Amino acid sequence: MAFEHILYETEQGVAKITLNRPDVLNSLNRVMASEVRQALSQAGAAPDVRSVLLTGAGRAFCAGQDLAEAMPKEGPAPDLGDIVARGYNPIVRTIRQLDKPVVCAVNGVAAGAGANLAFACDFVLAASDASFIQSFSKIGLVPDTGGTFFLPRLVGMARATALMMLADKVTAQDAVAIGLISVSPMARHFWMKPRRSRGNSRRARRAGSGSSSGRSTRRRQTGSTNSSPSRRSCRRRRDRPRIIARA
Repeated sequence: MAFEHILYETEQGVAKITLNRPDVLNSLNRVMASEVRQALSQAGAAPDVRSVLLTGAGRAFCAGQDLAEAMPKEGPAPDLGDIVARGYNPIVRTIRQLDKPVVCAVNGVAAGAGANLAFACDFVLAASDASFIQSFSKIGLVPDTGGTFFLPRLVGMARATALMMLADKVTAQDAVAIGLISVSPMARHFWMKPRRSRGNSRRARRAGSGSSSGRSTRRRQTGSTNSSPSRRSCRRRRDRPRIIARA
């Protein structure tokens, strides 16, 4: 199937869907939204596809709704509710009903519907220069594309309310810290940081206790039978303050 505004390719069991309107930061129009939903359905029906990768071409993932379509300079403006109901909501439902994992790789900005499209996926990976913003309040809109559903479940009601009402930009590093996304390259050192397992620490303690027991064994072999406490321990005891009970 040939697409106009997206790229679709399959390699090693992964269906890659690329939003391909880089000249307008991959902003969504009706045709593009329909093509994304068709590509997701195609990937879901393909027996050789095991997972889906959603990303964007150029310097942005998706800048949200194409305002040239939603707010034209000439002619009547389309119904925004109709755009959301017929364009964005079917994409979110298709992603959530797909029986294959959907990974979103965010490059650059993900704003408005573009950010919430990413949050609807199973995993969100972000480049170090990626950012997320709920830009709806800047034009007097309520977050759509599942934003009011996913955001409180990802970061909690208080933080989600602040993100939606204040439209603050969230960097990839901050998005990882608050649990908004899975991982970013800048945070990879945290996820890949080697950690000492309990088993290793227990073995280290056993090894230390074994060496001390070996030293005590050598003392017994050399005839050292002094079991009295050392001078240092006696000094510590003398230096301890006495607790005197008063009637």
